[in-house]
Amino acid sequence: MNVLKAAIVGLGLISANTAVHADVIADWNNTAMAVMKAVNVAGNPWTRSMALVNVSMSDAVNSVQNRYSRYIPELPLDPNASAEAAAAAAAREILMRQYPGQKDRIETAFAETMKTIPDNPARAAGIALGEQVAAAIFTERQSDATNMPDTYRPLTTPGVWVPTTPPLFPQYATAKPWGMESASQFRPGPPPALNSALYARDYNETKEMGGVKSTKRTDAQSDAVRFWTQANLGPAWFQAARQASARRDLPVAESARVFALMSMALANCFIVDWDAKFQYNFWRPITAIRNGDQDGNDATEREAGWQPLNTTPMHPEYPSQAGINAGAARGVLEAVFGNGTESFTATDTSDARLSRQFTSFAQMAEEHKEVRVWGGIHFRNSLEVGEAMGRRIADHLVANYMKPTR
Repeated sequence: MNVLKAAIVGLGLISANTAVHADVIADWNNTAMAVMKAVNVAGNPWTRSMALVNVSMSDAVNSVQNRYSRYIPELPLDPNASAEAAAAAAAREILMRQYPGQKDRIETAFAETMKTIPDNPARAAGIALGEQVAAAIFTERQSDATNMPDTYRPLTTPGVWVPTTPPLFPQYATAKPWGMESASQFRPGPPPALNSALYARDYNETKEMGGVKSTKRTDAQSDAVRFWTQANLGPAWFQAARQASARRDLPVAESARVFALMSMALANCFIVDWDAKFQYNFWRPITAIRNGDQDGNDATEREAGWQPLNTTPMHPEYPSQAGINAGAARGVLEAVFGNGTESFTATDTSDARLSRQFTSFAQMAEEHKEVRVWGGIHFRNSLEVGEAMGRRIADHLVANYMKPTR
């Protein structure tokens, strides 16, 4: 049964004592993002927190409705509880455990959700169930190794200077992914050899398109680069998911499934990518292009003062995080909603006046990738390899998690 049919059938299967308000999942995603914005959480930890929130909400809802398989199948069932209350309580519990300093914001959001749910035994049971589910998910992920000490060791010749800003979250290279065997499960082969034609192709494209003084990049491309900062990379996909879910008026279990699968996929991106990045330690364009005379490739001419339009991230180049994110998010959303026309808007998280309009998940994924070349921080092969990795993550999760129970 496809998801749209399941959603229609689901309207008749939802417990009679549960007030259906499909936006509860998206609302708590917005709350989670607001909480993390307030405490300046981004990148790897951001995706981990979003996965904790969404997997907890999905398991909580399905501990009531049992429409999709749960991440922790041993959790208790309570068909008499309110699914909405369970979802909200699960999200609140996860956020309070991680960001207790944001208690007022979290409790205000919870109070707003409770206004939409009748104050009866089903609501009380849902709150208790959601808290229990979130506690179990939170405990299960405490052994994921994401909080291990940073022991990254820069390798160099004694006496030779190296940058002293440490790489971002190198411990994620050995962290435990969501619903996968290991961080290396989808590890790609190595990047192109420096003396290869493929490397020369990518080198020269990024050099021409991605430099701060590029005459090949258009104003429209530069605008896209400036929009797709780290702060927008993840939230934009959650905005797309919310708009697609709302357009179809998905019941709460279906909405929870969408956000859980996507957040798991995006959290895994930072783990499988860091595994590969720190396995290969491939140089970034700013290093490569300023040392083009050292790579043994006659087709890569050095440019000593070359600067990228974007600030270079503090982790190795290959494979591209943006590529993996694009492949994973697109893969999940197309598996759920299809690959046809899908009109939606991505809005800047810091300035609501800035936005990008798209007509399909594929279109947004493509721009999401291209800006890394236009911004001068990636090579094209890294984007292509990353996207393929992301699609494998999405396919794996959709095939094995949050599957229909009937």
